Amino acid sequence: MTAPSSSAFDVATRDPKYVLGTPENRVFLEAARNGLLDFGHAFPSPGGGSYWLGDDGTPWKDRNRETWITCRMTHVYSLGAMLGHPGSEELIDAGLRGLAGELHDNANGGWYAAVTPEGGHVGTKQCYAHAFVLLAASSALLAGRPGAAELLADAQDVFLKRFWDDETGLAVDTWNEDFTELDPYRGLNANMHSVEAFLAVADATGDESWRERAGCIVDHVIGWASSNEWRIPEHFHTDWSLDLECNRERPDDQFKPYGATPGHGIEWARLITQYALSVPGLPESKRTALVEAAESLFRRAVADAWDADGAPGLVYTTDWNGVPVVHDRMHWTLAEAINTSSVLAHVTGRSEYADWYATFLAYGDEYVMDHKHGSWFHQLDRENRVIGTVWPGKSDLYHATQSMIIPLLPDPAVSIATAVKRG
Repeated sequence: MTAPSSSAFDVATRDPKYVLGTPENRVFLEAARNGLLDFGHAFPSPGGGSYWLGDDGTPWKDRNRETWITCRMTHVYSLGAMLGHPGSEELIDAGLRGLAGELHDNANGGWYAAVTPEGGHVGTKQCYAHAFVLLAASSALLAGRPGAAELLADAQDVFLKRFWDDETGLAVDTWNEDFTELDPYRGLNANMHSVEAFLAVADATGDESWRERAGCIVDHVIGWASSNEWRIPEHFHTDWSLDLECNRERPDDQFKPYGATPGHGIEWARLITQYALSVPGLPESKRTALVEAAESLFRRAVADAWDADGAPGLVYTTDWNGVPVVHDRMHWTLAEAINTSSVLAHVTGRSEYADWYATFLAYGDEYVMDHKHGSWFHQLDRENRVIGTVWPGKSDLYHATQSMIIPLLPDPAVSIATAVKRG
């Protein structure tokens, strides 16, 4: 693997605040984390569902209150509570109230996709959202909040009953409101966040069956990616056959973009590494193979996406030959690049990953962190100008906040909330 190419960041990345493991880096990350937590305090609606936040943190009350965003904010402030951030407990409780109340389907079980501004429901039942209910509930449980245990038990039951397919070892994607019709689409985005949630539940509860399910998904993903030059197929037909042309005519779709998504390759690399290090009794040869697969995913994604069009930043998507399709830079891609480069630096001891970490952090400080209004700009164009065609405003804090915590965690085998709980 090569180090970052020569760029304007060569000098900046020698600044100690960007260098992994320095006291200056810790101060930088903690200050940024605290700023993010300060930014999001206005998210709860009266019913507890999360408002979409605008550029300055003001709620946009004319947008749907999404279950997945409510879960993310509940998870983030669970981390905040365990880190001593003032006001976090009340914000967790608001999110839990929304997940137990206005976002929960009392008639059919599970969680609506969203609540509309008028108080109606978007009735589809999404695996993506239900995975985040698992994550939020497990984090709130660790933070000691009332109602979290009951929420987690409900979420586990619903996920296993409705979304987990034991025969394939993968999760299905979307049901209709009363769970009578399953959409034929199958996808890896929901499965990726299911792996994250499964590992978190296993760490929080000690129930290793969730880690075993994560491993089933991981094995599938590595198989698909390794036979596709380490570019991960995202979209599938009902029988899990590849749908490589999905959304070719709508390549910047918010959740199902066409082609390869380098940010997901980077994110999978971190999750696979976490899984590999966390499985009790895993043969060392298997553990090594998993980490090497994670390195291959990271290497491919960064080679395809970084500085791919003559400007710094990671492009959103590429075609199956690695040619950029959507050149926009999404904040979550950068956040995951910070996370994964730090994890691989810790696990492998290779300086290349630490160099990438410094490069990504310096880029984020210059272009992505909003030093005026707070939080991070969620979308930039190919010239690093702020836009909002796919992600207007600053909907949540999940990716950015985690990226300011994960580089400081001592054990890459442990999920973030459990690690923070352990201090």
